[in-house]
Amino acid sequence: MSDSVGDRLSQIARNGTPGLLALVLVLLSIAPYNFPGSAQLMPPLALMAIFHWGIYRPDLLPGPLAFILGLLQDILSGGPLGMWALVFLLVLFVMASQRRFFLGKKFVVEWLGFALVTPVVFFAIWILGSFYVGAFANPGTVLVQALLTAAFYPVMSWFMSATRRIVGRI
Repeated sequence: MSDSVGDRLSQIARNGTPGLLALVLVLLSIAPYNFPGSAQLMPPLALMAIFHWGIYRPDLLPGPLAFILGLLQDILSGGPLGMWALVFLLVLFVMASQRRFFLGKKFVVEWLGFALVTPVVFFAIWILGSFYVGAFANPGTVLVQALLTAAFYPVMSWFMSATRRIVGRI
């Protein structure tokens, strides 16, 4: 038997990293910050994790986990139940199906891919949210949040890539 307890713990840490990181990003997305409008403008950080891990390790971020993370985001943010769950699940499946295209490409291709996915996601969120409240929400706020989300992606992708390299060496 060659598996020691340390090897097993290391394997658990490697396999659990994408889900744990996405969970932390869900919590950071809904955390209260002390500046006006932060709740409406804070980018959904976990969306970036779903996109990133959907390309690089979809096997470590399975669909049911993405769905649960989305439900958690819905519950903690007070949004329509299932809205982010559905979005996370769809983004994960789309990215997992397109990962061959993105793997091996320069980062700018990945960022452009995220920049294309982001408006679709926010349009869907805007429509679903508007149906939920029974009136059209302010599209300006959603647009700014979408732009911030796309703008933050390089930083978050760099962080997740660095984490992937560090955990891969453990």
